[in-house]
Amino acid sequence: MKTLKYILFLLLIVVIGLAIYIAVQPNEFSFSRSRVIKAPKSLLFDKVNDFKNWPNFSPWIEKEPNADLTYGEKTSGVDGNYSWNGEILGEGKMTTVAVENHKSISQQIVFIKPFESESDINWTFEDTDDGINVTWAMKGKQDFMTKMYTTFAGSIEENTSPDFDRGLFKLDSIVQVDMKKYSIEVDGVTEHGGGFYIYNTTSCKISDLAQKMQEMLPKVGNYAMNNNLQMAGPPFVNYHKWDEANNAVMFSCCVPTTEKVVSNNPDILTGQLKPFKAIKTTLKGNYNNLKEAWDTTMKFIPKNGFEFEEKGPTIESYPTDPMSIPNPANWITEIYIAVK
Repeated sequence: MKTLKYILFLLLIVVIGLAIYIAVQPNEFSFSRSRVIKAPKSLLFDKVNDFKNWPNFSPWIEKEPNADLTYGEKTSGVDGNYSWNGEILGEGKMTTVAVENHKSISQQIVFIKPFESESDINWTFEDTDDGINVTWAMKGKQDFMTKMYTTFAGSIEENTSPDFDRGLFKLDSIVQVDMKKYSIEVDGVTEHGGGFYIYNTTSCKISDLAQKMQEMLPKVGNYAMNNNLQMAGPPFVNYHKWDEANNAVMFSCCVPTTEKVVSNNPDILTGQLKPFKAIKTTLKGNYNNLKEAWDTTMKFIPKNGFEFEEKGPTIESYPTDPMSIPNPANWITEIYIAVK
């Protein structure tokens, strides 16, 4: 009997000691995980800001893709929300409570099942030399039951941070895939209206073309803006000579104008394109797909019974501005090759 009393007494001491140990654990928790992603900040922000994108990178939905998801009337920005219900995920809801455009997103996550709890989620998007540092943070309070659970099952950070790492990895992956999407459409025969334009011109190695264009196009554009010239369309490049055998190209970077311009800068010249018949091709996507777009157009012309106009213009036009449309998948380039 005494032995039983001692055992019960020891058990009581253990229980009391354990209760005290649990009670003195921190009343709050917080942790974060980060990943540097090479992608436009606005693209990353928009992916996270709209809950309809979350099934693509959520580590929890990945574990139970058939869970019931319900979206609110708003899914992005302040008051955007969605809820879930599943055997593995349990039941809960997430709501966006604050947004600083392209900088941070604050959310509240509420768990209903298997146990009730609330936590704060915060996302930040910071520029670095290597890309955008995306940080996913979580913090909340720990009641006695939560402390008891984490005592035996491990801290919330130990259990949840691997999911955050997985989610950031998936976010990186889907954004990279999105940026690589492109399409090439040969629109067929069109009449290019021609018109006046200002330009600078040079010749260089084909391998140096991209760098030269990045140097030259802004100079023409700045001249137009500084002199209050009305632009008659998007900037374009006119290729005069393309010699792959000798790795040589001659081209002009051009800005169309509504009238003939008398330039006061010796590096900026004035030209005029006469209207011409052309085969037009539209590339939607990154400029690194331009070679395929040109090859597609060049094959289309003889295959469909057209003849090249040897002295005619060969133009690459850029209706979209990468500075205002950061996702390369949405860049538009139009190719015009003169035909007879």
